[in-house]
Amino acid sequence: MAEQALYEELVRQFSAFGAVKRELGRVMPADCPSGSAAVLTLLDRHGDMRMSKLAELLAVDMSVTSRHVAHVAERGWIDRSPDPADKRSRILRLTPAGRARLDELTRCTTRLLAERLSDWSDEDVARLTRLMARLRRCFDEQSPRTPAFTAQTTA
Repeated sequence: MAEQALYEELVRQFSAFGAVKRELGRVMPADCPSGSAAVLTLLDRHGDMRMSKLAELLAVDMSVTSRHVAHVAERGWIDRSPDPADKRSRILRLTPAGRARLDELTRCTTRLLAERLSDWSDEDVARLTRLMARLRRCFDEQSPRTPAFTAQTTA
C-alpha cells in the first residue's frame, strides 16, 4: 500500500484536475454543455436505455437527468420512445444528428488534448489512459453509498 503522503498528493492532483475539465468544457459548443455531452456519450457507449439507467450512469438525480435529456431531445440529438415493456417509461436513443454532434465534440476535445499533450510520447498517453481506466474501475466496483471516510468519521 502506498504511503499516506502519496494519497494526499493524489487528492491535491484531483483538485487541480478541475482546471483540465474546465478547459475541456470551454471547447464545447455553447449549445452542448457538459451534461448534454455526457448524455450523448453514455447513449453511444451503452446503447438505448431508460432514463433511470441514464441517471444511474450519470450518478445524478432524476430531475437533473430529465433536464439534460430535455435539452438534447429539443435539439433532435436523441429520441424518446415508449418502452414496450412499460408504456410509462421511455427508451432513450441516440439519433443520427446526435451521433454527428458527438463526433464533433470528440474532434474538439481530441484536438485540445493532442495540442496540450503534444510533447508526451504515445507510450505516456497510453499509460495515463490505462491508469485512469484502472482508477475508474476501482471506483465503479465500490458502492457509492459507503464512502471510505464514513467509517473513519463515525468511529
